Amino acid sequence: MTEGPTFLELPARMSKPRTRGITHLLDKGLPLTATRDLMDQAAHLIDIVKIGWGIGYVDPTLPRRITVYADAGVPVCLGGTLTEIVAQQDRVGQFRDWALSLGISHIEVSNGLQALSDDCKLGLIKELSADFVVLAETGSKDGSYPTKPHEWVEEMGRDLEAGAQFVVAEGRESGNVGLYHADQEVHEEIVNEILTQIPQDRIIFEAPVKAQQTWFIKTLGTEVNLGNIEPSSVLPLETLRLGLRADTASARTPE
Repeated sequence: MTEGPTFLELPARMSKPRTRGITHLLDKGLPLTATRDLMDQAAHLIDIVKIGWGIGYVDPTLPRRITVYADAGVPVCLGGTLTEIVAQQDRVGQFRDWALSLGISHIEVSNGLQALSDDCKLGLIKELSADFVVLAETGSKDGSYPTKPHEWVEEMGRDLEAGAQFVVAEGRESGNVGLYHADQEVHEEIVNEILTQIPQDRIIFEAPVKAQQTWFIKTLGTEVNLGNIEPSSVLPLETLRLGLRADTASARTPE
């Protein structure tokens, strides 16, 4: 890849493989050609690609797309909804074998459908973390759980103790549940409570909307981990991180 210009003074960014400042992409079924094009343009900015929901199960191009991501140095994660359905149908062993055969390195474990017990979720994390990097999500798809900030902290703490590498704070692709009010404004009290006990570099905040990304960067800094980023938003997000966009330019000083 051709190196970009270096004449501006910009905030420092950790090089890949990053442990902070992670950009977690939501792949909703990109065509193979679009996957290649995205990697040509932005692989250096993408740290994890999540294949959303159960798309991986029905996408016949998935093996070839995983190869494209792997060749670009970008790990692939299967979405938590698929993991939940697998657990409900007691197919975890088959799921693990299938994922490993594809070269999947990351698995999301969630309870967004609220159909799993706490013990079942923790058991999944423990079992799958033997073979995969586990991202454990907290929050329900309809925003009904957790409802209190301390419940977010408690669940995230249990998930990390069970073996999760990262905890993911639910925001959905719509950005209007979980971490967010219906109008997409941030539940600041939830974020503040989480950060009292959970290390920031272990949290991925789902933030699909530009205003949400801007809030996190201004509040928590350039190297905040952000998730559920649309493919078309990867480059714009990096400009927000670096203060190359009006929304964050006034707040950015070289670090």
